This record gives sequence, structure tokens and C-alpha cells, in this order.
Amino acid sequence: MNRHTRHEFFRRLAERNPSPTTELEYASEFELLVAVMLSAQATDVSVNKATRGLFAVAPDPARMLELGEAGVREHIKRIGLFNTKAKNVIKTCRILLERHGGTVPRERVALEALPGVGRKTANVILNTAFGEPTIAVDTHIFRVANRTGLARGRTPLAVEQKLLKVVPAEFRRDAHHWLILHGRYTCLARNPRCMDCCALDLCDWREKNRRATV
Repeated sequence: MNRHTRHEFFRRLAERNPSPTTELEYASEFELLVAVMLSAQATDVSVNKATRGLFAVAPDPARMLELGEAGVREHIKRIGLFNTKAKNVIKTCRILLERHGGTVPRERVALEALPGVGRKTANVILNTAFGEPTIAVDTHIFRVANRTGLARGRTPLAVEQKLLKVVPAEFRRDAHHWLILHGRYTCLARNPRCMDCCALDLCDWREKNRRATV
């Protein structure tokens, strides 16, 4: 894609969805942090089912710490890697209380120092909670960026760095959500819905025309 094509690509995504956001359910920065931590190798639907009960009894670090690892585990036991995630949630709550006054830090270094929080999770928090123009490259964004020619790269970090350079500034804040939703519902991994794509003519994928007629 060239500069004009990239701008048109995001203009169309914005036209379809002017106010994109995460599908994770949360009522505070802390709840978003926990939800994103739990979402690794799990669907947003499964995370939301678990956190509805979890956040009802433990909506902040102090009460989550009181609930304890066993209590957290009981609420999230149907999510993949629940044992490790429960441990990380409790460790993170302790650090939030001891080092950050119970609040979620806004600095990348501080976020990535939390157990269970890597670059992708930190980017989600910085973008969704604090409005920073970051882009968390998950499997959906990695696929869409490479398949369409928007920003090709061999690693998530390479794709992230390229996206931050080529996504027009006016679309950068919401690009993360547009790309995830496009990958989740249209540009699917195995059976992409090219016939429903608003940017079919802009895409560089060689298979697009065949897929659009299937």
C-alpha cells in the first residue's frame, strides 16, 4: 500500500465504525488491566464471562488481594492458563498497592514490570485506558497488516514499528481497534470474508479476488 491507499483504508474503517473500542468489559483502568492479562490465549467472550463475577467481588487491587490466588483461580478456571494468570494477577495487585498507590501506572516501563504484562498488554493499556496512539500487535493485526500490505514484517514488533510510521496520524489512536476488529470479523485467518470487505480494492493480497467470488 502507498500513502494514499493507507489513508483511504483507514478512512473506510472509520466510516464503518467511528468509535471503535475493545470488546473486553471493564469499569476502570484496573479492571481493564486484569481483563487484558486474562485475555492471552483466550477469547474476549470467555474473559468477560469470568470477569463479571470476579469484578463484582474484587473491583480494585486491595479487594483482589484479599480474594487471594485461590479465589481468583475459582473465577477464571475456565480460561486457558488460569493457574499462571491467577498468580500474576495477585502479584500485580501487590505491586500496584506497594509501588503505585493502587493505581495503574501510565508509563510503559512500569507496566511491563508487572507480572504477566508484556509489550502487547502494555500497549493495550496505554491506548485504551490512557488514549496513547500505541498499537498492540496481536495475531489479528499481524495477519491483517501482512496480508493487505499495510505494514509487512516478520515479527509483531517489526509490524508494530512499521504501523506507527505508516498509519496516518489522524487514525493512529484508533488504528489498534479497527485492525483487531477487521481481523476478527472480516479478514479471518482461514476463511477471510473478502466479499464483505470495505477495502477489497485497496488490498494487496493475491487471493482476494478468488475469495471474493467464493
